[in-house]
Amino acid sequence: MSKLEIANRLRSAREMAGLSQGQAAKRLELHRPTISEIEAGRRSVKSDELLKLANLYGVEVSWIIEGKINEDKIDQSILAAARELSSMKNEDIEALINTIKMIKASEGKDGKS
Repeated sequence: MSKLEIANRLRSAREMAGLSQGQAAKRLELHRPTISEIEAGRRSVKSDELLKLANLYGVEVSWIIEGKINEDKIDQSILAAARELSSMKNEDIEALINTIKMIKASEGKDGKS
């Protein structure tokens, strides 16, 4: 486990949660530059912050630290999707993430969620 791997997983989790650095910082009562420094790997995340970040982003601490997924807590359809994603090119994954973000944004505008 490297600090940079943890930083990258935290950034990914925040983005998938649909939060900006500023929004995450506000909800955690931190300064936005603190989130930025953690995600850049220039600042270590404290254990209490790690737990709060995991809860806010809806991910397991073990995934942030080790990249391990607790399969008991994951729906089988999500596991199937994860298997498909693991075989995709990075640029295709980015395109898919952007599509998901657009869908989520349009649902928010329509009042659906």
